Formats: sequence, structure tokens, C-alpha cells
Amino acid sequence: MISAHRFGAGTQGPETVAVDEIARHRDEPESLLWIDVGQPTREEVDLLVRDLQLHPLLAEDLVHANQRTKLDRYGDHFHIAVHDCTLDELTIERREIDIAFGKGWLLTIRQEGDQRPAPAVIEDLQSRFDMIRAIEHEPGDVGLLLWAILDVLVDRYFTVIDELDARLDDIEEIVFAGNAPDATPHQIFDLRRSIGIFRRSTVPLRDVLSELLRHEGQYLSDRSLVFMRDVYDHILRVAELIETQRELLTGLLEAHLGVVSNRTNRVMKATSSWGAIILGATLIAGIYGMNFKNMPELDWKYGYFIALGLMALLTVTLVVWFRKKDWL
Repeated sequence: MISAHRFGAGTQGPETVAVDEIARHRDEPESLLWIDVGQPTREEVDLLVRDLQLHPLLAEDLVHANQRTKLDRYGDHFHIAVHDCTLDELTIERREIDIAFGKGWLLTIRQEGDQRPAPAVIEDLQSRFDMIRAIEHEPGDVGLLLWAILDVLVDRYFTVIDELDARLDDIEEIVFAGNAPDATPHQIFDLRRSIGIFRRSTVPLRDVLSELLRHEGQYLSDRSLVFMRDVYDHILRVAELIETQRELLTGLLEAHLGVVSNRTNRVMKATSSWGAIILGATLIAGIYGMNFKNMPELDWKYGYFIALGLMALLTVTLVVWFRKKDWL
């Protein structure tokens, strides 16, 4: 569904623009036209391509989602592909948001992701843009609207990072409890895969913002670039936190393997100890079980009981010794 709003001088708030009037307001001076589309159809994309005079290659990107995070220039307008990410249990859910902008207009297309895009994204974006317009006394600025979009998304990245930290803490408690279940490695690998997806979706935004700050986006005012630098600092922090989480997760996997190895060594030590304990009694029984006719001590009256006593004494001695060595 397409919704369009116009921000202009002398207006208290956004004016709703009919879909068939988008082309007329596209080049209107001293105003900003914002078009938002949720889960677009091919017909809606074709309409916007015609009214906004978008490049055919950009049109293909808008129809076919799953674009990497990037910034492209098509003549007099630009395309930014970003991702809104949320964490469900141990799985990252991504929703692509395509942003196209030119002089005096900006288009946001919220693609269908693993689940439908959360409406809170647009609500937060609108409130943040209204706030900055009131502070800057700016009726409409493409750069400020673009900043509001990216700022909301990066703030949501921090929410995902906090949730990932909580999952890491849960896995850390399980690993170092000493009785980690066999499913723990699967949890670690699932979380590692999710962090990898999250990293690929967010870290490239650092390069996008770097290009914008180098005035790649020629329609961004110097005033909006000041706010973009703040978002750039935040995405740098996001990238650092993700790398820290990856290193921590790798350490947890190594720690889990170490715990399993120690547990295996204890089992092997106990098995070897009981084998050595039984070996003493087996040796005595084996010697006297060879059935040679002229073996010494065969005619002792109490030889049988003495042999049993030696077996018992040797067994008890070995058990006590191995327990002192903490092998049992």
C-alpha cells in the first residue's frame, strides 16, 4: 500500500498526497515529498518508477528483495538498501528496507521479511523526524528524513545486541556449570550463525554512511550531515560490539570443548583405575588357575583363604591410592 506525505513551508504538519499526484509534487520547490510503501506489488513499483522517474536497474532492486546493504547512484537519484533486524530466540529475522531519494523527495519501501515489518519502525521514524524538524525549524529536508530512518534502525540494532548478550550469558552459565547438555553446541552454533547474519546486515552500513559523509549524497544539507556523523559513530560502536560477541562466542565454544574434554579424561581415568584395581586380583587368580601339578603352595591348608585375602588387600589398597590421586 502506498502512502505519500508532503512537508512544506507554512504547514504545521505533513499533508497527505494522493497517489495520482505524486508526479506533480516530485519537483515542487521548498518542500519534501515522502512516499512509504509496505510490501509492494509489481504494479505499485511500476507506478512509482514512472512517477518518480526511477532508473530501470533500481526498479529491479525494488521488486527483487534480498539486496545486500549498499549505496548506489543512478543519475540524479540514489538507492540505499538497509535491513531492520530483530532476534527471535536464537534466530535473526531480517526485513529489508529500500530507500531511494533525490532532490526534494524520498521513497521508503519495506519489503516482506521473515515476518511482516513491525509498524513501530514507521511510528518511531515519524516521531523522530517531527522532533528534528521542530528543533531545526526545517519544513522539509531529505537529509534529515534519511537521518531519522537510519537513526531508528541503528537504535534497533542496539536492542538486538542487548538480546544477544542475554543469550550469551545464558549459554555461558550452562557451559561453566559443568553439566552442559549435549544440545549446548547446537545452541552455540545457532547463535554464531545468527551473529554472522546480523553482522552481514549491519556492518556494511558503516561504509554507506562513510560515503554519505563524503558528500556522495549530493542532496544532503550540511545540517543533516552533522546528524549523520552521530549515526556513523553509533554504527561503529555496533560493529565493535558484534566483533566482541563473536570472539566471546568462539571462547564459549572452546570452553565447552574443554569442559567436555575434561569430563572425558575423568571417565578415562576412572575406567583405567578400575582396570588396574581388577588387574591385581586377576593376576593372582590367573597364576593359581594354571593347573600345573607341581605348583608351590597348592597343598597349603589355608592357601585358598590366603589368596582371597591377598586379592582383597590389593584391591582395597589400589582403591584408596587412586582416590587419593583423585582418579576415582
